[in-house]
Amino acid sequence: MLLFRRGDSGPAVAEVQVALVHLGLLPAAPEPALFDEQTDSAVREFQQNRGLVADGIVGPETYAALQAARLSLGDRLLSLAGKMYVGDDVAALQERLAELGFDTGRVDGVFGVRTEAALKGLQREYGLVSDGVCGPSTLRALKQLGRLVVGGRPQALRESEALHRSGVALAGKVVVIDPGHGGPDRGATAHGLEEAAIAEDLAARLEGRLTAVGVRTVVTRGADSCPTDGERAGLANEARADLLVSLHVDRSDSPQCHGVATYHFGTGTGTTSTVGEHFASLVQREVVARTDLLDCRVHAKTWQLLRLTQMPAVRLELGHVSHAGDAARLAGPAFRDTVAEALLVAIQRLYLPADLDPPTGVLRLPDLAHL
Repeated sequence: MLLFRRGDSGPAVAEVQVALVHLGLLPAAPEPALFDEQTDSAVREFQQNRGLVADGIVGPETYAALQAARLSLGDRLLSLAGKMYVGDDVAALQERLAELGFDTGRVDGVFGVRTEAALKGLQREYGLVSDGVCGPSTLRALKQLGRLVVGGRPQALRESEALHRSGVALAGKVVVIDPGHGGPDRGATAHGLEEAAIAEDLAARLEGRLTAVGVRTVVTRGADSCPTDGERAGLANEARADLLVSLHVDRSDSPQCHGVATYHFGTGTGTTSTVGEHFASLVQREVVARTDLLDCRVHAKTWQLLRLTQMPAVRLELGHVSHAGDAARLAGPAFRDTVAEALLVAIQRLYLPADLDPPTGVLRLPDLAHL
């Protein structure tokens, strides 16, 4: 698919504008179809609301999100057969099933195996044909039934309980390490640095530390490969990982942009991975406390890797290679060691109860042997 941006015109732009009008973000589609300033603002608002990069460019991810946002529960039959169904109608189904006490996994708008199992559970329990298809009879039942889970968001309660049950010790846990880009895709480059190479080196340092404390690690790629985000998520899901950490650096056209940010799954409209958000906060705080990088905070995004992973996942953007100061730090082995230790400590702190959790920036690798 081509990228569409301000100044473009044609049928594809008209389709984008119709979607924006439907969502109430654009008062009317101009005739003839022109990607004008008003359309640009509407696209950016949609991207911001949906946890996408708010750049005003309609690429594959934004286009798919626009189509998904137009769907309401009942607009189509939903099932696991055939193509993968993705959309706001799926998210609404997942939320409704969760309210009724059925475990769909994360509310991510993707009709997967757990959503099908939850739907079949509902159908069996309420005397419907247990075929895993959300059709008219199932929709009627969903509208008639009252909410059963109270005291908080159902998925947040399940995530927190699963984390509690997994125990404090890191030994035996599975962590997927995802060095960004790879192979011919070198990612952000500047000041003689390549994002892919930095991510590979940092992944190796983190892998060594995790292995030393008994964690089983899975690395999503080698030096010569560049899997898609969907493939990386699939690998993590197949490994039944406890966590995923994706490693990146950033760049900007402005040499003044600098600092570190951490991302977790969230739609920007309230749906989020509660444990993922907490994990991202721990990663961000540990890195900021142990380095002098500018704190660019924690953000919710619906990027494919964060959305498709079935475990808490974070993406670390460790500085800007386009900024001279950040680049100088990123180039140093000692700095990368410090970041690797910060990540290890953040992973451990995620599992610690409040009474054992130390202040940010003080826990060290030798201390983990006693936990």
